[in-house]
Amino acid sequence: MPKRPRDGAGDRSRTTESKQPAGPRSRRETAAKKRGRGATGKAAAAARPRSQVEHSAGGIVVRATGEADQPLVLLIRDSYDNWGFPKGHIESGEPAQRAAVREVEEETGLSSLEMHGLVDTIDWWFRFRGRLIHKVCDFYLLLVQPGTSVETTPQLAEGISACEWLPYDTALERLSYANAKAVLTRAYAMLTGAQADGSS
Repeated sequence: MPKRPRDGAGDRSRTTESKQPAGPRSRRETAAKKRGRGATGKAAAAARPRSQVEHSAGGIVVRATGEADQPLVLLIRDSYDNWGFPKGHIESGEPAQRAAVREVEEETGLSSLEMHGLVDTIDWWFRFRGRLIHKVCDFYLLLVQPGTSVETTPQLAEGISACEWLPYDTALERLSYANAKAVLTRAYAMLTGAQADGSS
């Protein structure tokens, strides 16, 4: 029986969540592109095979250090050896914000996280057992509250083999996917007041 890929790690030949630049990286950018697409784009969308939509939520987890401008970002390594952010399926009736906190706690062992709002929503496509899946994921900025433990415990049962705290620049380089890099850039801008491109 084929193993279903862990959330966010689909058929890498078909997903837009790839290491190669391949079109829009967030729903915000996708919407901007659609506005100028016209009838041709609508026809192409109508021709897309029927798909199943799956909604997930995750967290960009940050903790303070002794230097105000050097926060550390938490990345996880999945069963495909890709580095990204903790995330997972939203349960029926569960608010996306709560799902993001729950998934981070389950996958990393952290607790006492402080919600700081939505960073971005990204989406990508992949195939599983011949079915086209449209994955949509909301990412929230979560801060570790002062005085709480920053020790992590990877959720091995879900294929997570490592959790690592990294400086922003190192985390940006380590991330496996271009759209994840864009999300981290936005989160850093929210945290520091910098522009989305990283400038001040």
